Amino acid sequence: QLTLVESGGGLVQPGESLRLSCAVSGYPLDSSAIFWFRQAPGKEREGVSCITVSGGSTNYAEFVKGRFTITRDNAGRDNAGNTVYLQMNNLGPADTAVYYCAGRLRPECDFSRRGVDYWGIGTLVNVSL
Repeated sequence: QLTLVESGGGLVQPGESLRLSCAVSGYPLDSSAIFWFRQAPGKEREGVSCITVSGGSTNYAEFVKGRFTITRDNAGRDNAGNTVYLQMNNLGPADTAVYYCAGRLRPECDFSRRGVDYWGIGTLVNVSL
């Protein structure tokens, strides 16, 4: 079981940057994949990026490649906790959404949402003038 807590959302202007954080705890963490999904008003939730906790393999949606970077900071080897970051650069109004951190207890980074059973409550990113 995983617990995920997002932070770092806010209001920024187009072209600016923002970094989201996701504090992850639980077990088994080393064999998990951590995702960022987003949901804009009136739209379906979509996968943004993913990273495997142990190997650091990553995946990105096409619409964020070259602008967003996902990283993880492993606090230790005993599943005590990790932080996953999403660095977002050159933000535009289309990036406005609630961003959710989510977890799958397998080291697989496809965006099918199958097995993505653990979710944070989300953090709002608002990109506007």
